[in-house]
Amino acid sequence: MKELCPQSIIDTLHTSGVVAVVVFDDLKTVRPTMQALSNGGITAIELALRTPVSLDAIRIVAKEFPHILIGAGTVIRPEQVKQAQEAGAHFAVAPGLNRKVMDEALKQNFPFAPGITTASDIETALEYECTFLKFFPAEKIGGLAYLNATNGPYKYLGITYLPLGGLTSENAKSYLASDIINCIGGSWIARSDLINTGAFDVIEKNAREAMNTLKEVRK
Repeated sequence: MKELCPQSIIDTLHTSGVVAVVVFDDLKTVRPTMQALSNGGITAIELALRTPVSLDAIRIVAKEFPHILIGAGTVIRPEQVKQAQEAGAHFAVAPGLNRKVMDEALKQNFPFAPGITTASDIETALEYECTFLKFFPAEKIGGLAYLNATNGPYKYLGITYLPLGGLTSENAKSYLASDIINCIGGSWIARSDLINTGAFDVIEKNAREAMNTLKEVRK
């Protein structure tokens, strides 16, 4: 079986360290948001497919911010795999684990990381030889302590995670310091209310603080 998420993407995400999660309701906010994130040092995003303009937003980012690694988020239907790929995304992630979506990602040769919350989820992912997984919703289900316990039996396999859900500037450091965390997902960096009210200076500040935390932990 082909790799569901190739090592090249996993390595690039590890280098990026922080993945800013963004949801766009209006295409007019895409460019200033991405500029603010870029100015703050962010080099990877998860652009959630939760609004009618999401795919067009990916197209804009792919064309105008080529240095940004684009992940399509909330990919929960098989047809979204090809849509995200054709729009210009480099990989995709999901909140859960859906075999039909994973099969489509393999068919399209499109890097994909499913979401997990349980040992059974991890074992299903391993059936697909997938060792890079999204952990969601991280803080709500027990945070890093829960993940360490759940991953314990599988740690020798070298599984690494992208935790998302409830991460903040306060707890980011503890996640980044863990050897099972590849990178972290941060929705606090560019929250929808900040995007929609044009608080791009705050977004840039949040991005810079997140990257400073990354540098502090991974010296």
